[in-house]
Amino acid sequence: MEWIDIVIFIVYMIIMLGVGFYFMRNNQGQEDYYVGGRSIGHWHIGLSVVATDVGGGFSIGLGGLGFAMGLSGSWMLFTGLIGAWLAAVFLIPKVKSNPAFAKFYTFPQIFQYLFNRQVGIAAGVICFVGYLGFTSSQLLAGAKLAAGTFKDLDINLALLIMGIIAVVYTVLGGLKAVIYTDTIQWIILLLGFTFIGLPISYYHVGGWKVIQDTLPAEFFSLSNLTWQDLANWGITILPIWFVGMTLYQRIFASRDVKSAKKAWYIAGLFEWPIMAFMGVSLGLLSRVAFEQGMIAGAIDDLDPEMGLPILLSTVLPAGIMGLMMSAYFSAVLSTADSCLMAASGNLTTDLFGKWFDKQPEEKSMRFSQLFTLVIGALALLIAMQMTNVLELMLYSYAFMVSGLLVPILAGLFWNKRNPNAALLSMIIGGSVTAGLAFSGIALPSGLDANLFGLAASLAAFLLVNKLDK
Repeated sequence: MEWIDIVIFIVYMIIMLGVGFYFMRNNQGQEDYYVGGRSIGHWHIGLSVVATDVGGGFSIGLGGLGFAMGLSGSWMLFTGLIGAWLAAVFLIPKVKSNPAFAKFYTFPQIFQYLFNRQVGIAAGVICFVGYLGFTSSQLLAGAKLAAGTFKDLDINLALLIMGIIAVVYTVLGGLKAVIYTDTIQWIILLLGFTFIGLPISYYHVGGWKVIQDTLPAEFFSLSNLTWQDLANWGITILPIWFVGMTLYQRIFASRDVKSAKKAWYIAGLFEWPIMAFMGVSLGLLSRVAFEQGMIAGAIDDLDPEMGLPILLSTVLPAGIMGLMMSAYFSAVLSTADSCLMAASGNLTTDLFGKWFDKQPEEKSMRFSQLFTLVIGALALLIAMQMTNVLELMLYSYAFMVSGLLVPILAGLFWNKRNPNAALLSMIIGGSVTAGLAFSGIALPSGLDANLFGLAASLAAFLLVNKLDK
């Protein structure tokens, strides 16, 4: 990497830190720090939602899918489109128009309102653990990208650099800094993909005829996947739109119901087809480069998620390389900061809320920043123990979905507000999914552990609800 690329990258990071300092000086309290003053417009919210949901993990993960299976990998984000639009139609009016939720900061506060405090605390623990893992996955994505780009950079050192930058500006600026930097970062990523990454990579691998001749036909098909792939993506990703703490924070931060719904429609459209096909197309081009010998190594030894950053570091000229790397790091930071804010909100509001309520506003703000810093450090330690970005993300998603989906749907839409049923379904759903995922047991038809966790959660809820009657 040339000196001009390093300068561009450093300038970009300084700007991100500057945004954090700016909002640190302007935030007036918890209302600004965790829900952005509840007055942010639909474009900022929409771009922040898609930047958070797609972000670096899915950007790197989509590149890995494109490398391994071609264009069919784009179906993973189709579930994001469906989830976003379903949430816009059904969830947002329920949440944003309910005056009881008007002062809430976090998703588990809704559980506490619908059921009781014990259920709210359990939801806070599940959200905290899930978003801690998700933050780690984003930092790992950034480290993989940096290690693939800077050949002499150790991945653990890359993790440390990414972690410090992401944690510092998030600690300083809170949700306002996160949302406004997300807007900048998403625009940078989109422009980088469209005008730098795709055209230059396409040219360097030799154009369409060479691409067709290099790869098997199934790489260009949208049916190069099994029904289990689609089912597992759907059962893991689609429900997150109903249980994602980062998404509830943005619903609370929106001006009104209409503005929030617009934001979710914008986010869904950007997820699929725009981001989905850009990500897998770049991964596909990295596979072509590998087959041509531009990326060294044996196919069994190469991590598919590393193919894309290695390709970009190979084909992009000086100056342009710095811009594209800034775009990719933008994607990583846009998700890492949001997940960090979610985990911090769970800790300060849902688990230690009674203590925080007794503190002066300025003191509670400072302790919120301290908690965010500690969580960021813990996420870094977890990331250093993992190797696969997409796997870590999907584990985190599945743990939250299987524990939280059934009780929130029952409470909001079915008017079944039995605390005992909710608590048991959360414990059993999360435990079954985590146990199956980490046990390595071969599941029927190759289905995801989350499906069995959700089934167990639903069965527990229905059983306890019936017995309590």
